[in-house]
Amino acid sequence: MKNRHVLLIEDNLELQTLICNFLKDYNYTCSAYSQPLEALKEFETNHLKYAIIILDLGLPRMDGFDLFKKIKEIKNTPIIISTARDDIGNKIYGFELGADDYLSKPYEPRELVLRIDATLKRYTNDDVLEMDELLIDVNNKRAFLEEQEIEFTKIESEIFFMFIKNINKVVSREDIVNQTSLKNDTKNRTIDMHVSNIRFKINDDSKEPKYIKSVWGIGYKFIHDH
Repeated sequence: MKNRHVLLIEDNLELQTLICNFLKDYNYTCSAYSQPLEALKEFETNHLKYAIIILDLGLPRMDGFDLFKKIKEIKNTPIIISTARDDIGNKIYGFELGADDYLSKPYEPRELVLRIDATLKRYTNDDVLEMDELLIDVNNKRAFLEEQEIEFTKIESEIFFMFIKNINKVVSREDIVNQTSLKNDTKNRTIDMHVSNIRFKINDDSKEPKYIKSVWGIGYKFIHDH
């Protein structure tokens, strides 16, 4: 599933509401901030959940270009500049800093959606998966439940990310033993115990599992509807 969470930094509250409502109509999730320092704090804490940033330049207490640089120091998330500064000097500077696009106000919200779509097509977001309250950073092997990092043991992490690597495919008990640190411990009960712990940590009900389904006589399947 592609990440479709937008961070909007725009101090015009009327425009902010308009953009957010429009994005929701196109199946984007929008989190909006009018104060740059609040937006920066949010991005520092939850940068993994955002696919793209829409950034106004004329912000209170901090110039948009300064905020742009601080954001890029945290994570190289794509940024579209949305601003009334339409002179060529600002455009050139924005692209030199690494902006993915530059939209001069006023513009139709539909154009912004098209620019977002085009920008995200250039990026592969498969390294971050969103599943309801779960957020999974595949590359760095980190998982978050309701924005709190899940503390897996070494073996739990190995099994969990093995499931993630094989989403919607059956993973056999034999594969779990051979491809994790379990190696010599082939007892089914040991595997079941680790999977039970994983289920508990990702808030998955063992009686009516949403993610990890048991496949009788074989192993497990991690379900995710794309």
